[in-house]
Amino acid sequence: MIIIKSKDEIERMRISALMVSKTLGMLASEIKPGVTSLYLDKLAESFIRDNGGKPGFLGMYDFPNTLCTSVNSEVVHGIPSNKPLLDGDIISIDCGVLFDEYYGDHAYTFSVGEISKEIKDLLETTKESLYKGISEMRSGKRVGDIGYAIQEHCESKGYGVVRELVGHGLGKKLHEDPQVPNYGKRNTGKLLKNGMVLAIEPMINLGTHRVRQLEDGWSIVTEDNKVSAHFEHDIAIVNGYPEILSTFDYIHEALGIKGGSHNISS
Repeated sequence: MIIIKSKDEIERMRISALMVSKTLGMLASEIKPGVTSLYLDKLAESFIRDNGGKPGFLGMYDFPNTLCTSVNSEVVHGIPSNKPLLDGDIISIDCGVLFDEYYGDHAYTFSVGEISKEIKDLLETTKESLYKGISEMRSGKRVGDIGYAIQEHCESKGYGVVRELVGHGLGKKLHEDPQVPNYGKRNTGKLLKNGMVLAIEPMINLGTHRVRQLEDGWSIVTEDNKVSAHFEHDIAIVNGYPEILSTFDYIHEALGIKGGSHNISS
């Protein structure tokens, strides 16, 4: 069942989403060669608790940590470890916060030191596809329009669009209806309406779209061991149009990225 949110609920969700945004912004300046993902995880847990929130992933479905930290060929759900990050790695950090009964949930893929142009292009295309999907999130359109926009943009560049993992509704539960695939056909799927809040999260691979799960029961990796990128925002439909509740501005500020925001066409 799709749960429509009131204006008050959307504002409460914005606070949760921004707490995730600030957490990722704090982590951005800490990501460098030699740092471990477990160190980043502890920083995130402390930051969230110090700001009155609760780590949204910790204990959810028995997940053992605050962050999902997915390195290189790990697509999502990577478990933080004591393995140091290396120059040239990428790390996707997915974070959730529960605050005032509502969840925030979004993700960003960071470069560690200097990365290749091939991988930079993957990251930029994946981030672009997120905003192309968001642009389709309007009253009267359908979930398939979001997936089509993401899929068309990424596959036109030769990348693999993961099928097995999807975005989702968001609210008092971390995962609500509807599911939001990153592929699809125009004018198919659930109808989009005012008050819907979605977490849209393209997971895009440098090579094949196929993935597999590791023996730890969590980590999802690409079948061909090529790298994967993951970006996620929380978005509400307000007055018929998408309104992004989370932001990458804190990350971009920490990393010195100018003009990093994308425009949503109306």
